[in-house]
Amino acid sequence: MTLSKGKKKGIYIYIYIQRERERERGKRQKNNQKCGTTTGEGLLVCLQQEPTAGAKGTDGNAQTEETALLNHCTQQPPEPTAGSSIPARTWRQIFACPPQGLLAQTVTNVAFVVLVWAVVWSITGAECLPGGNLFGILFLYFFAVIGGKIFGFIKIGTLPPLPALLGMLLAGFLIRNTPFISDFVQINLRWSAALRNIALSIILTRAGLGLDPKALKKLKAVCLRLAFGPCLSETGTAAVLAYLFLHLPWQWGFILGFVLGAVSPAVVVPSMLILQSGGYGVEKGVPTLLMAAGSIDDILAITGFNTCLGMAFSSGSTLYNVLRGVLEVAVGIAAGGILGMFIRYFPSHDQASLAWKRSCFILGLSMFAVFGSIYFGFPGSGGLCTLVLAFVAGVGWSDEKREIEKIVAIAWNIFQPFLFGLIGAEVSITSLRPETVGLCVAILGIALVVRIIATFLMVSFAGFNFKEKVFVSLAWIPKATVQAAIGSLALDTARQHQDEQKEKYGMDVLTVAFLAILITAPIGALVIGLAGPRLLQKAQTKSKEDEEGAEVGEEAEACEPS
Repeated sequence: MTLSKGKKKGIYIYIYIQRERERERGKRQKNNQKCGTTTGEGLLVCLQQEPTAGAKGTDGNAQTEETALLNHCTQQPPEPTAGSSIPARTWRQIFACPPQGLLAQTVTNVAFVVLVWAVVWSITGAECLPGGNLFGILFLYFFAVIGGKIFGFIKIGTLPPLPALLGMLLAGFLIRNTPFISDFVQINLRWSAALRNIALSIILTRAGLGLDPKALKKLKAVCLRLAFGPCLSETGTAAVLAYLFLHLPWQWGFILGFVLGAVSPAVVVPSMLILQSGGYGVEKGVPTLLMAAGSIDDILAITGFNTCLGMAFSSGSTLYNVLRGVLEVAVGIAAGGILGMFIRYFPSHDQASLAWKRSCFILGLSMFAVFGSIYFGFPGSGGLCTLVLAFVAGVGWSDEKREIEKIVAIAWNIFQPFLFGLIGAEVSITSLRPETVGLCVAILGIALVVRIIATFLMVSFAGFNFKEKVFVSLAWIPKATVQAAIGSLALDTARQHQDEQKEKYGMDVLTVAFLAILITAPIGALVIGLAGPRLLQKAQTKSKEDEEGAEVGEEAEACEPS
């Protein structure tokens, strides 16, 4: 067979390129790329690809056979050097000038933080210098974000990653209790309470939007049993123990109990999604059950907490306090229903940027409900109003709700470091007595044991085998988000009333909430990751399509994380 001059020239050029590559990189590894791994295979593939008539190269000129050959063979991605765990290109990107990749991203983030500080300093002056309020807020936020990133990078095999909120919590705790740093990081108590209440309104909005009426109707009785039974059992146990050990009044004992009674969606939901993607417990709907019941559990705990909080700070007879608590619940539900119906129809469907407008409305009304309820003397109705208005609005938005949930999630990611960082900064080692810490740990441990037993009993007649019952009981341990959101609310309310005795009670509640997050969040995440593959049955799928269907099926989308 006779080759044309153009093809011969292309062959010579290709052989020359191959020799240069071999001289630079050594022997190439075998792969399945288009140009092959040997000279012969590359020649055969490149000769078979005839250029189309009128095709042009990257320079805009007509593409000949030899230029097509060069373009095709030289555009293959370079391969990593054999025996090197990090390709040479990666090192060149890391130390490139100007910087690129991770180094450039780090420099950009640091420069952005410095820029924000510089702008705020140019406006506020001394407030943004060491010892100022804004400096303390920015300093704590920056290191809370870093702490969350560090804990997010910690991964142990196939286990779920440690919750980033632990890093944020510890960052605030270390800033408060490190002598040199705590001298120039000062945060005004009113600012701290306001930022935590904003974060509380956002997490309550997510909880309300995350409730799915279809999932609740489908799971029916077992979901309600799993939500109410363990929460009320742990609450009652903690209230009795707080009355006996810490000598708290009964109202404050139940405040502490409802703080402990909530399970953490920030720990449970990601862990359940990992198990669900692996097919564990999917056939019996264990992940869906836990995610749906977790939302109801949180709402029950928050509602009970707000009711008891209103009773604890009201004066009058016991009957008056009970009636006032019922009144606050009724006001919260009624106001939430009215506001939810309003934003269900306004803004209307024909308006531009509908998702953003609805998100601004629901977040703004939620914050107004939380702050307004405190201003008007009904602190227990704000949280319930937020939950109801988010749920009512979400039911009306149906499928369009997902876009609003994404925007609200962005707001939560922004304020999450504030919430956990400020909670950690509220706990001072010097103000903690060893005996108080020991009693708080004892209350937490005993209440958890009662919760585990109650959970096992609640799912005993739901069609699960023994291993699945044990797993559900252990998965109901983690506490984090709700404890951080409402754990300091009683202390903030006591400070507003300037009552030293109630401030002491509020500090005890906050200490228990802090210890609950610090102990149960990492243990719960590790227990779920270790016990899930061993105690749950893995779904037997016949094909890849079946697996994908199981992941995105009706059970998987029945409940969104709150």
